[in-house]
Amino acid sequence: VQLQASGGGLVQPGGSLRLSCAASARSFSNYVMGWFRQVPGEEREFVAVITWGGSRSNYTNSVKGRFTISRDNAKNTVYLQMSNLKPEDTAVYYCAADPTGSGAEWAYWGQGTLVTVSS
Repeated sequence: VQLQASGGGLVQPGGSLRLSCAASARSFSNYVMGWFRQVPGEEREFVAVITWGGSRSNYTNSVKGRFTISRDNAKNTVYLQMSNLKPEDTAVYYCAADPTGSGAEWAYWGQGTLVTVSS
């Protein structure tokens, strides 16, 4: 499975961005998908997760109400809509795929896309 993340860039505080992650998997709908982020020198942290059909999602507390994860299984793509961005959201964002459905076995990772929130 190959994951290709895109959509990062420079945005002012309070602005919005939408990240995309395109997957090469044949059975994309069988994978739980997630977004993570990492600041240089810090550990990678969980941001959001979405179940196979997209009916359930979960977020880290710091992004609840501002970020929305979604997926389009017909396009093999998962999205992260980010709104009201803050400087502390600056990080490299990674998408990941879990084939087990547990939401804890992240077997496949994208290359990351940089989000910079700055005025």
